[in-house]
Amino acid sequence: MRNLSDEILWKSLKEGDISAFSVLFEKFYPSLHNYGLKISKDQDLTEDALQDFFVYIYEHKENLSDLNTIAPYLFSSFRRFIIKKINRNQKYAIVRNLDKDMVDINFTPEEFITYQESTTFRDKNLAKLINQLPKRQREVIYLKFHCDLKAKEIAETMDINYQSVINTLHKAIKNLREEMAILQLLNS
Repeated sequence: MRNLSDEILWKSLKEGDISAFSVLFEKFYPSLHNYGLKISKDQDLTEDALQDFFVYIYEHKENLSDLNTIAPYLFSSFRRFIIKKINRNQKYAIVRNLDKDMVDINFTPEEFITYQESTTFRDKNLAKLINQLPKRQREVIYLKFHCDLKAKEIAETMDINYQSVINTLHKAIKNLREEMAILQLLNS
């Protein structure tokens, strides 16, 4: 069951196959959880929202659309789901009131640490530089490099057009290259 294509896995889920649901849950829970934490910044809220999200998917499985690839659907649906949950939650609504178009994602240096000593400086500063990027650029970077989504899938997830994803990604990488070059010059 684990080696099935997304299309067959999704079809099996829609037909009520509990093992397909388990595979879907195991395959996507970690990356959706990390994405939810970036959006909500709250462990408990993220876990509750993700549990509710998967229950919702299973309970409404007969009404789900046919899909060839699952990731963009799950990321975009969960994004909307957790934003609604945050905005409905009185504890967060006053403070956060998230705009569905602008999710504020921040990175930690640990997310960029590699085992090569020569890149330690770059990795620590990369997180700092990424956090200085505009919100939309940070979210595109996160979905591209941490969730391994393609530009088309990012467009579906963020509900923006493909060219906007390409342009945003290009601007973000260009800004990061320029800032890293400046940092390297200063520390030379």
